[in-house]
Amino acid sequence: MPAGLALALVVTGPVVAEAKQTTDRNGNTSTVARTTDGRAITNEKIANEVTEYWTAERMAGAVDLDFVKPKGATEATSRVPESTGTAGSVAPVRASIATSDDASIQLNESQTVGKVYFTDPAGNQYSCSASTVASGKRRLVMTAGHCVHQGRGGQWYSNWQFVPRYRNGVSPFGVFVAYGLTARTAWVNNSSFDEDMGIAIMNNGGNWGLKVVETVGGNGMRWNWGYNISLVTALGYPGNIGGGQVQVYCQGGTWHAGGQQIRMWCSMTYGSSGGPWLQEYDDQTGYGYINSVVSHGDNPGNGQFDGPYFDDDIKSLYDYAEGLSPA
Repeated sequence: MPAGLALALVVTGPVVAEAKQTTDRNGNTSTVARTTDGRAITNEKIANEVTEYWTAERMAGAVDLDFVKPKGATEATSRVPESTGTAGSVAPVRASIATSDDASIQLNESQTVGKVYFTDPAGNQYSCSASTVASGKRRLVMTAGHCVHQGRGGQWYSNWQFVPRYRNGVSPFGVFVAYGLTARTAWVNNSSFDEDMGIAIMNNGGNWGLKVVETVGGNGMRWNWGYNISLVTALGYPGNIGGGQVQVYCQGGTWHAGGQQIRMWCSMTYGSSGGPWLQEYDDQTGYGYINSVVSHGDNPGNGQFDGPYFDDDIKSLYDYAEGLSPA
């Protein structure tokens, strides 16, 4: 049970079974995170219910979300890279407290990366990968759009929980429950792989009742750095390696995959969705610069996967989520 869980924002209004959403003029869409029965997660009691729902048995039994291209997903037909804007960066930040835990650090295993668990509208239990990202309010967790919303014709997921550096049933820093979920409108309305990006806004939680980035630190982020990066480190929890119970990494270069997507060699499949592609990853600190996230397998089994190219769209989503975050 998390100690001292605190929420800084209370939302009032009618409870509905299907989450209401808000869309801005810059192509971003959001909703308040909810339980399966439609209650907004607005206080400690409801947030604790989510953590209690995710028993060790349920987490172990959660199905790794599909890695293949879902029906109805759209992507640009152009094979010419989109023009890029001005390159920008957000610097990583370290954790605010010195913590100790019962799971020793392993090479290329980051405390900023973890498993996420959620339920679909039918109550089925799924998992993805995600990572913290630095921001002023210290609450953001980045993942794929399809790990927060089902895409065109679908709904937002519920009971959304992040477990940093999960390993074999151990949650060394505790767990964090989402307050809000955001995604690019192009994913929500059209299942566009070009914008398969999602950011969750987290409540205080974990073992110390703090914000998630205060607890484990946050990766930096880069956008408009080009399609061809000589070295990135992808981290996630693939079901095909370690049964989704341990963090796995791939390293290599990236290239243009068509439209606004990039591609790299990696054998990770289901469950790695939403995991970060990090530039300048430091396995001594666990931090790097997120430059994409795992979106889908180009052709599962061929050892490659794709992610959305991080351009001004991800910066827009990042600013949008930060603006919605409680102080």
